[in-house]
Amino acid sequence: MTPQASDDVRHQARAAAEEHLRALVGRDDAVLREDQWSAIEALAVDRRRALVVQRTGWGKSAVYFVATLLLRAQGAGPTVIISPLLALMRNQIAAAERAGIRAVTINSTNIEAWQPIHDSIRAGEVDVLLVSPERLNNPGFRDEVLPRLAATAGLLVIDEAHCISDWGHDFRPDYRRIRTLLGELPEGIPVLATTATANARVTADVAEQLAPPESTSLVEEGPPGPSRDHVLVLRGSLDRESLRLGVVQLKTPEQRLAWLADHLTEQPGSGIIYCLTVAATQEVAAYLRERGHEVRAYSGQTETTERQALEEALVEGRIKALVATSALGMGFDATLGFVINLGAPQSPVAYYQQVGRAGRGTDEASVVLLPQIEDRDIWAYFASLAFPGEEQVRTTLDVLAGAGRPLSTPALETSVDLSRNRLETMLKVLDVDGAVRRVQGGWVATGEPWTYDAERYARVAQAREREQQAMLDYLRTTECRMRYLRHQLDDPTSADCGRCDNCGGLSLSTSVSEAAVAQAGERLARPGVAIEPRKMWPTALSGLGLSLSGKIKEGAEEGRAIARLTDLGHGQALRELFRESTVDGPVPPRLAQALLTVMKDWSTTWSARPDVIVAVESARRPALTRDLADGLARVMQIPVAGSWALVDPDVPPGAGQANSAQRVAAVSRRFALQAEVPAAASVLLVDDLVVSGWTLTLAARALREAGAGAVLPLALGTQT
Repeated sequence: MTPQASDDVRHQARAAAEEHLRALVGRDDAVLREDQWSAIEALAVDRRRALVVQRTGWGKSAVYFVATLLLRAQGAGPTVIISPLLALMRNQIAAAERAGIRAVTINSTNIEAWQPIHDSIRAGEVDVLLVSPERLNNPGFRDEVLPRLAATAGLLVIDEAHCISDWGHDFRPDYRRIRTLLGELPEGIPVLATTATANARVTADVAEQLAPPESTSLVEEGPPGPSRDHVLVLRGSLDRESLRLGVVQLKTPEQRLAWLADHLTEQPGSGIIYCLTVAATQEVAAYLRERGHEVRAYSGQTETTERQALEEALVEGRIKALVATSALGMGFDATLGFVINLGAPQSPVAYYQQVGRAGRGTDEASVVLLPQIEDRDIWAYFASLAFPGEEQVRTTLDVLAGAGRPLSTPALETSVDLSRNRLETMLKVLDVDGAVRRVQGGWVATGEPWTYDAERYARVAQAREREQQAMLDYLRTTECRMRYLRHQLDDPTSADCGRCDNCGGLSLSTSVSEAAVAQAGERLARPGVAIEPRKMWPTALSGLGLSLSGKIKEGAEEGRAIARLTDLGHGQALRELFRESTVDGPVPPRLAQALLTVMKDWSTTWSARPDVIVAVESARRPALTRDLADGLARVMQIPVAGSWALVDPDVPPGAGQANSAQRVAAVSRRFALQAEVPAAASVLLVDDLVVSGWTLTLAARALREAGAGAVLPLALGTQT
């Protein structure tokens, strides 16, 4: 064990640290707080492992940048920062450069720069390397770059460390690979894990994973002690003194949109309006722009360069708000005056993370939650994406074991009934558990024994349910809202904040103007979303006995639906219609009227008016689909020529729905065309609900092969 540093060494290190801090923040009067110095001292003087759980804006980035400068002055290698947020990376690099730190990043958006960056690292020209957790299992990076970094790194930083724990609100399988990286670090390489959102259970889990392999006593609370074998945990109060929390309960989507329109200008500065779905960001942003507000939509689907431009516009105050999903994450340089949530996140912990985007660098920031009736439906959808059942996992392992070669994710889809995202997430977990390994060309089974930990998955699912209930309780609580959130994060501080609506420090009006409600109602009642035709067949269909590949040559035209199930307006009526408990019957009048409006708008784009109707038969809702087809036939005065008929009842509804290859195979077996379609006739192809789009795609192909001309898909709703 390395001898303990003397008091003189510690005094000199602190003096140097505060010089670095002043350069970092650009202020000559800046000094380190005691808790910040405790973390820096543990890393740069004692070469220990530490977990810092501190509120957003506390200065966690300053800790690892100052520690980096101290360690580099001692001859240590570069700091490696694992961070999940590209926006955070960009802000951190800009901050580092102000202090003379040479920082670079390797992520999915700068592939062309990877080799020059690697060359700079080898030449000792890089002080900080930021990488995304996903990069840790890229085969080339994992096998060639990572071992060299592990051997030469001066400091390892794990940002947003709650993602390591499957108890955390934002668990990411890629983060679990950090455990492997930790085991490969040479002795004496300090490690820092940071987060602003970890309760006691997550804190203990992360600390345990950080502990050195030989450690027997894992955690030491408080200031640094003499042993490197302990993980130092520095946990501070999670109170955010600038935030004023409040809840506005309104009954209808129209009222909630109207509240935003009427009260957005009252919010200080610029900020974020969080929504639960991509569709909602687009719908809300469009409405607010119509009401004269300078806002833009932002989500994981926003193109990278546009994201950067939108983030800069927000930080610089050139727009009032970004209407965003949780994909928006800002670095510590952002000074935002408000956060509004249209819809509640699934847990108080996730909510605390989002509201923490506001109030940095400002004395006061308002935080408003507008809960929605449909929040629970959206939570249920996200819950359906949990870790798959044991049968699907075993099937995946058996397929990989029997392949004798690496299999890509698309190839696995032909044998495993999971969506690509769920399949990839499952493979990442199996990779961390040692059952599979990602290699060039895909995935292989390792042959290592693997146990399905049903008990753990059940505990996590139960924890999620408790968190959802706690979020519902937050809406109704009459106690201090900040104290409630702190309690959910196991913060022992018991004092009321004095700033929230329950404490009397924030008064939020529930009034909305008639004009705003009317315009919001008009926006939400405006039906019509595009059904984009499929362009390419899934790969590896030959493995399922189908000779389909490449570009879809005999496809459908662009279609229309009333709305997505996740939409704020007609989405609610569609969700009610398609609930399992809803009795099959005719199209509800409100939706029938909306469909006619969609048809009127859509007809202006038709290359030819439909000559006949063909209906997609439904085992679950036969009355609904018959009424839909017959009603359109009466209105348009054209015949129903037949159906895309159910011919194999042994293939259940929704079979193969989880991924494209499986769905194409299931639909091919389940349906056949039973219709008399005149040559070159334009066909209106009607369905109740579009989920994957493959039913309509194969029906259109069959119609075109039967001699039809244009095929125009029409549905009541789409799932996404």
